[in-house]
Amino acid sequence: MADKVLMKGNEAIAEAAIIAGCRHYFGYPITPQTEVAAYMAKKMPKIGGVFLQAESEIAAINMVYGVSSAGKRVMTSSSSPGISLKGEGLSYLAGSDLPALVVNVQRGGPGLGGIQPSQSDYFQATRGGGHGDYRMIVLAPASVQEMAELTVKGFELADTYRMTSMILADGTMGQMMEPVSLDIEVKPAPEKPWATTGTKMERKHNIVNSLSLVPEELEQLNFARYERYKVIEEKEPMFEEYMVDDADIIIAAFGIASRVSKNAVNEARAMGIKAGLIRPITLWPFPKAPFKKAAGHAKQFISVELSMGQMIEDVRLATECKVPVTLCNRAGGMIPSPEQVLEAIKEAAKGGNE
Repeated sequence: MADKVLMKGNEAIAEAAIIAGCRHYFGYPITPQTEVAAYMAKKMPKIGGVFLQAESEIAAINMVYGVSSAGKRVMTSSSSPGISLKGEGLSYLAGSDLPALVVNVQRGGPGLGGIQPSQSDYFQATRGGGHGDYRMIVLAPASVQEMAELTVKGFELADTYRMTSMILADGTMGQMMEPVSLDIEVKPAPEKPWATTGTKMERKHNIVNSLSLVPEELEQLNFARYERYKVIEEKEPMFEEYMVDDADIIIAAFGIASRVSKNAVNEARAMGIKAGLIRPITLWPFPKAPFKKAAGHAKQFISVELSMGQMIEDVRLATECKVPVTLCNRAGGMIPSPEQVLEAIKEAAKGGNE
């Protein structure tokens, strides 16, 4: 068994990015993800990499655009308001079909909000994050180990599909410390014949650009992009199921909410209530299949969230509204307790939420 080291979630992301071959990081400090930048500031110069604290979040995401254009693995990280500032750049990356990894360690909002953990950027992440028709691959870790593993996975998916991957973690995941194995298999980065690496007079110039002034051509680009997204929706959904097969009450939760919910499921089972948990690991593509299957026998779903209710919409779509879906939540930086989730399960078991 590989040795484990005790790391914060933010530090695990940074080290995993380096393991994945990332040698360029551009960012800007904001709580609760500043440790990512701090780690990169110490480590990158020692391994021949580039760390740059940009003058703004806007500058950082455009630096990512430049390095990705050259075919290199590149990353930026921020927290909720900072990701909003990156929105235009995220759209430009999508419009240019450039791979990159963006990390959002969420804090309470809207606005400056607070520095406590949240999951209220779900809509922003799963619906694109900027203007236009596009998607990002969105990965939601529920442990420090997954913070590391999904960072590597994010780079690989970004390169495979030429698009942005986002790690969508809540502040708890970023600040939590757990033992982590960094013995993570990394697939070699694919060839990138589209990259702007210089022609050596051996090929035509590559041009990276998101501008398309001929509407018919732009339409075809969007159609082609969404055909690629269909492949991702078929091949890449990731999820965890826990005691689902015979469950009458099924919790849907990701990140820290899923850990709280698993405790509540165990308590409910001890009381004789058939509860289960489906944890989406990819928020986009959303894992529709397990929800649709479970809707065939479950009596109710409960979406547990650190928000006013955002993922609940995807749960309802995935279950095709065959059974009731209710919300158990805290907002503004608060985390639902196992007791709160258990009460929601007990109420559902009595039929009180149907």
